[in-house]
Amino acid sequence: MSSKPNFVRAATLGDVRDTGYKVVHLNGHTVALFAHDGKIYAVDNRCPHMGFPLDKGSVSEGILTCHWHHARFCLENGGTFDQWADDVRAFPVDIRGASGAEEIWIDVAEHGDPRQHQRDRLQVGLERNLSLVMGKAVLLLMDGDGDPVEPFRLGLEFGAKYRRGGWQQGLTMHTCFMNMLPHLNPEDRPRALYHGLSAVARNSFGEAPRFPVRPLPQSDHVDIVTLKEWFRQFVAVRDAEGAERCVVSAVHAGADSAQMADMLFTAVTDYRYIDIGHPADFTNKAFEALDVVGWDAAELVLTSLVSDYARASRMEEANAWRHPVDLIPILEGAFEELPLAMQQGQQVRSNGGQWAGRNELIPVLHGDNPQDIADALLQALRTGCRATELAEAVSYAAVLRIARFHTSNEFSDWDTALHTFSFANAIEQGLRRAPSVELLRGVFDAAMSVYLDRFLNIPAARIPQPKGRVADTTALLAGLPDLLDRQQQVNQAADVVAQYLYNEGSPDRLLAMIGKLLLREDRDFHTIQAVEGAFKQFARWQGTEAGVHALIAAIRYLAAHSPTVRAQGQTYEIAHRLHRGEHLFEE
Repeated sequence: MSSKPNFVRAATLGDVRDTGYKVVHLNGHTVALFAHDGKIYAVDNRCPHMGFPLDKGSVSEGILTCHWHHARFCLENGGTFDQWADDVRAFPVDIRGASGAEEIWIDVAEHGDPRQHQRDRLQVGLERNLSLVMGKAVLLLMDGDGDPVEPFRLGLEFGAKYRRGGWQQGLTMHTCFMNMLPHLNPEDRPRALYHGLSAVARNSFGEAPRFPVRPLPQSDHVDIVTLKEWFRQFVAVRDAEGAERCVVSAVHAGADSAQMADMLFTAVTDYRYIDIGHPADFTNKAFEALDVVGWDAAELVLTSLVSDYARASRMEEANAWRHPVDLIPILEGAFEELPLAMQQGQQVRSNGGQWAGRNELIPVLHGDNPQDIADALLQALRTGCRATELAEAVSYAAVLRIARFHTSNEFSDWDTALHTFSFANAIEQGLRRAPSVELLRGVFDAAMSVYLDRFLNIPAARIPQPKGRVADTTALLAGLPDLLDRQQQVNQAADVVAQYLYNEGSPDRLLAMIGKLLLREDRDFHTIQAVEGAFKQFARWQGTEAGVHALIAAIRYLAAHSPTVRAQGQTYEIAHRLHRGEHLFEE
């Protein structure tokens, strides 16, 4: 974007030379004029860092220094020497009139593309882990009808390129916040993007960049099924480079989203509950991110997952899964029966049968006999249960572990329950994307993790029940922020959410409130996973008791981890106040 010059009279030359500087107000701009080394310069008087008046700064050797945080700017063109500050706008100057009566005219026309400038600033913020810079950029990019996909994509591509270890917590949080955006109030959506982008920047800061491998020569002629098998073999021997070449070659060969999901999720479930479920969750989030930005980013995004598969711990190597009960033979025996059980279930459905046994299955999943659990899962499949229905039931069992988590447990055990839930949720979403017998193994793994977490519900926390009619659900919901300003309000917060839903309070308003309360806290990976996963489950279970339990789990987890210092929110508030034009340096 470029505009024709629009010069307006600013001041007389004598006015500025007498004092060395002058502040003028022109066409909505506050401009600082400086006389230095025989020339006149004009810059926006508002320091681009935090808004301090630049006329209160000092000029030396052509450099203007702000006296609040000492950001330095080239007086000629406004360029900053401190990347956290941004360039200040410099206005072209023209001296007109006869000698002794000269006038200063400045061009106030907008030159260049302001949105492109904010994209550039967002990139700087990501590169240097500058949260304030990212906050200001997101607010400006989201102004008016700004598309949230644009800053989301910039963060996704940055995180996938500039972290040698590949996809990790930052990109997962970034995608979680993007998924939650439709549930948030409009004013909270830039804050969610800010949190996601800041998580990516922090996770990547100081890391070496990632250099993806190239596809095989003439990879468009390589069979996708063969690449999948090679990929699994390379993961088996922990050869990340060979495995990555299979992924990039498959994308180049034209594999679609379902085929790539099948390839990656199969490898994730070739081993038991690898790396306490993180690779499965990361894989699910990577595909959800591609749903947002488009398949053209698949090569960059999907290859970022691979190294985590190869180096992940495998629970068949872990004592908890082998002693005192060896879960691996139980699972392997069940896997052998899966194809026939699926076949029998298909026959039941083709004859008009429908599975309705979730209520009977949940107590078995929460029981203390892993063989009974495996048998019950197989029996459900045989009697017509679809793979996704089985996955839903296990996700619900995992949700209940959090909803019933007792605070007599160690605080760190919240994460133990969360890992099982995020894994179960990821497997469920994967089955919806690319159903297969191989991926169904993950449902059995998740069920065994639910079994291993049984001690977290001994004793089990009470799930709130309806207490009678609440006349004002709005007031009930309005009290939730004050409740989460205090520590250990886990059960009290759960009761508020339960009574709100039991009294037919608006689910949309509740989701928006829980999202707002999450966003005011400092970023915590597991809390974000818990809330976003519960939102996903609630969307499927809305209007049922399971839906109530999902949001009870979400608020309990959030309440357990609130309040934080809220330093990250303070930085965003500074960006927001600057965006509104406030003067931070004034009371």
